Amino acid sequence: MSDFEKKPGVYLCEGCGISEAIDMDELEEDVTGGFDFSVSHCRRAASFCTGEGMEQLKKDVAGGEVNQAIIAGCSPRVMTREFDEVGAQIIRANLREQVIWTQPAGTEDTLMFAKDNVRMAMAQAENSTPPTPHESTMVSCKLLVVGGGVTGLSAALEAAKTGAEVVLVEKSDHLGGWAAKWSKVSPHRPPYRGLQDNPVPGLIAEVEANDAITVKTDTIVTSTGGMPGKFTVKTTNAGGEDEWDVFGAIVVATGWRPYDTAKLEYLGFGKNDDIITDIEFEELAANGGIKRKSDGKAPEIAAFIITSDPDIMPYSSGVSSVVAIKQAQMLVDANPDAMAYVIYEELRAHGTTEDFYREAQEKGVIFQKGTVKSVGDDLAITVEDDLLGQEVSMTGLDMIVLTTGMVPNSTNPDIEASDKGNSQLKDDINPTASFAKPGLEVLTQNDDEGEPAQPGGPLLNLQYRQGPHIPVLANGFTDSHYICFPYETRRTGIYTCGPVRRAMTIGEAREDAQGAVLKAIQSMRASEESSAVHPRAGDLSFPKFGLDICTKCRRCTVECPFGAIDEDEQDYPILNPTRCRRCGTCMGACPVRTISFDNYSPVMVSEMIGAVEMPDEFEEKPRILVFACENDAYPALDMAGINRQQMNSMMRFIPVRCLGSVTLLWISTALEKGYDGVMLMGCKSGDDYQCHFVKGSAMATERMAKVGETLQSLMLEEERVKVEEVSIADSSRITGLLNDFGTEIEGIGLNPFKM
Repeated sequence: MSDFEKKPGVYLCEGCGISEAIDMDELEEDVTGGFDFSVSHCRRAASFCTGEGMEQLKKDVAGGEVNQAIIAGCSPRVMTREFDEVGAQIIRANLREQVIWTQPAGTEDTLMFAKDNVRMAMAQAENSTPPTPHESTMVSCKLLVVGGGVTGLSAALEAAKTGAEVVLVEKSDHLGGWAAKWSKVSPHRPPYRGLQDNPVPGLIAEVEANDAITVKTDTIVTSTGGMPGKFTVKTTNAGGEDEWDVFGAIVVATGWRPYDTAKLEYLGFGKNDDIITDIEFEELAANGGIKRKSDGKAPEIAAFIITSDPDIMPYSSGVSSVVAIKQAQMLVDANPDAMAYVIYEELRAHGTTEDFYREAQEKGVIFQKGTVKSVGDDLAITVEDDLLGQEVSMTGLDMIVLTTGMVPNSTNPDIEASDKGNSQLKDDINPTASFAKPGLEVLTQNDDEGEPAQPGGPLLNLQYRQGPHIPVLANGFTDSHYICFPYETRRTGIYTCGPVRRAMTIGEAREDAQGAVLKAIQSMRASEESSAVHPRAGDLSFPKFGLDICTKCRRCTVECPFGAIDEDEQDYPILNPTRCRRCGTCMGACPVRTISFDNYSPVMVSEMIGAVEMPDEFEEKPRILVFACENDAYPALDMAGINRQQMNSMMRFIPVRCLGSVTLLWISTALEKGYDGVMLMGCKSGDDYQCHFVKGSAMATERMAKVGETLQSLMLEEERVKVEEVSIADSSRITGLLNDFGTEIEGIGLNPFKM
């Protein structure tokens, strides 16, 4: 990296109205002589993303005159493909969306804004180099699928179709899971009507006949270490034999288990043999037909109750509705004279299920909206009917069927945490790590803030600094960014699908398996290329540690949301590069600023902060520094510019990979340089977080809670620093937030540090 001889060139775009809004001659003069930064040359053109301007840019690079192209024009979020083909390190200064589309044309303040954006881009170039990828050798492209139910079988087959070698691990002695017991399934293909044959036997036969798939039943995973492309996995079978293998990625499809029937006693479960669960109904249908358990007679009248208890709802979603509709149809199909009632508070027939619901109505299934108040020993039901507005008694029933939820197998309920599988974990890892709380580190059962330990044993027994479990959200479903990265876990290269992710039907689970497998294959390919798979897809940079001043404080290992950093035998941080998602959270956590990326570092951002031309106190031109998350806040700012929303001219923006990478040093540096206020714009934190890096916004908020001490030491008001949560859809309000903060800063007064 030190061998990289920088040859920067600045390219000022005049298109899209830029030359009409600002004085380009004065801007060029500032680039070539008004700023302490030498460039090989400064060129101007009507456009550098196409035409003669692009040809000139490519010529400069090909001729060896330029290897850092600082392009001042449109947002760094657009024209990326065009500039990636240039062959040099590209650094962008946003003049279009951020300046001329938010500021009045031809004013002094607009020109100063443009100059500062170019200056910051030049400082960025001076303090960064093109990232060099980590060395990637002997990367495996073999896929491990954990779980042999319908989701795991589908995942294995889909992966094999791509040419990947697959190992399928199932803890029981047979494949198929719960779904193998069903006689019929709800329709998941056109015309979305009529009960369909169970696809599981066919899936099992396909998997067992596929030479690319190795099936291991009676087997559990007792250790998982390494990283994407080089996962080292130990499995133990029923005979006690241990096997080690190396995998490129892992798909977890461990399925579900029924909701605790003891919690259904208020609906009469256990009072009468003919009050059964939907699971028991399926078993009856598949083994001799639908008959009462009490006397073996076929039921003439049956009620299917869709439970809406808040405790069970997270595990049922719309699946309980589909199951009740299916089973009611199964009853009337078996006996056209039978009567089937579906009692519900909420009926969710989403998507193509609407046709299935209509079919049930046509077959005579009666849907009754209301709340079940009581269920008697004699199968009498009292319902608070919503349509009639009164209680209705239902008698003469032969059978009552209660829908149950799909509780995710995010742990192995058959393995205790104290079992052999955890014996090889590092001494400082508690093998009974509990459910993680969003925004906090994984908690153990001994933590004051912790919840009861996660039941059962870890699925993969991860040999990670942050514990052996895959992190989960509320109710045990695996943690992911449900909007942007639905299959991701907080363990890079490990993907979940099927009911371990959310309650879903067989058809949905099979589609989910396809998505997870595609992401797993992307991960393996990225490992081969030494690049990030998400969210900074293709990024070759990775954090580097200056161990000479490292204090071994472990903050980087603890605060990494993805378990990418461990410690070596001397307690120094050691990176697992393909686990890393390049968020920079470790950089923001380091108290001695010894962690940096080739193209993103504490020094680089500090120099960008100082590159702005700071008006003195007599000019009365405040300056506010905004650290904008590049995933949500920065795009929202661009869209505000596209919509021509006018913004206070005192703002200066620095995009950051994540607010988790922001350090208190940058805040104090900005204030010492004379900025009058600092705003951090990041993603939504909390239980329904939207942060692409899971905990970045939460950690930034926690760090900024301590900023008061820094401000007090500088004799400044705490109101000068503010944190705002902004989503990508907030372009309509983002300028209001900035303008209001500007008004607030003007009320507080100028920073006394201005020279």
